[in-house]
Amino acid sequence: MDVSLVIRRRLEEFGLEQRDLAEAAQVTESYISQLLTGKRAPPAPNRTDIYDKMDKFLKLPSGELARVADGQRKEQLKRELGDEPAALFRDVRELILRKCNPDTLRHVRAVFEKQPFGELERLVTQKLLDVVKGLARQELENETWLRTVAELSGRTYEATRVSVLEFLDTDIFNVSVEDCVSFLDPLIESWDIDLATFALEIVLNDRLVPGNVKKFEFIELEAEQHFVEEPGLKAFLQDPSLSGTATPEEVAFLKRLKFKGKRPTPLYYYRELQNLRDPLHFRSA
Repeated sequence: MDVSLVIRRRLEEFGLEQRDLAEAAQVTESYISQLLTGKRAPPAPNRTDIYDKMDKFLKLPSGELARVADGQRKEQLKRELGDEPAALFRDVRELILRKCNPDTLRHVRAVFEKQPFGELERLVTQKLLDVVKGLARQELENETWLRTVAELSGRTYEATRVSVLEFLDTDIFNVSVEDCVSFLDPLIESWDIDLATFALEIVLNDRLVPGNVKKFEFIELEAEQHFVEEPGLKAFLQDPSLSGTATPEEVAFLKRLKFKGKRPTPLYYYRELQNLRDPLHFRSA
């Protein structure tokens, strides 16, 4: 059982045409035709809203087509398991590089050409895809946003919806020039990367994205320690007569104290503070 078979049976049962289904799903008739003939693989259920619309139109139980599509995709994956995914970035690299900050472009291009589809190219392309796919997924039901994207890419609204559904289903191994032209090109104004820290800045089209600058850091940082505040410490800090003169450094020290099976009182923390301040308890450095 596959998606196309289920859809064809329901269309025949109700005497419906492909164009009726296309209109209900808000996609092109061409997309439906290619889906039914197997020229297009069914999209991943968790990345599209098309199955819900089709279930409702075809009077199927909610989630039925998504379930069938998931099983079909798993079977296809089993058949292809072991095949090494091909890197298809020669076709899209120039478009991605064209968006790069001119001051950085020469150095980035040199790395891309020296290491085709290497760590830097994968990092940049993956993050560009993540940002644009996140935006597309968020705005999938926003007709105004989709029509603006359609206008910028020179497509119809229905064709743009089809492109979004396919784009959400792609990855860095299979991204196409069409994906770039439809989404990366109109949505991304520019990007820049610091090759020393790998800090990446992506500037999006302000016509489509409010707060259009996204920044990502790829440097190692010390994780902040999480402290569970003891009830006694909380009471100590709330009592000015006990903690009124404590400095931020001293409070930070008290917070780091750990106890097993015992719950210290506010007075304990006061005495610990005095011990910390007593010069007799410490040797000079």
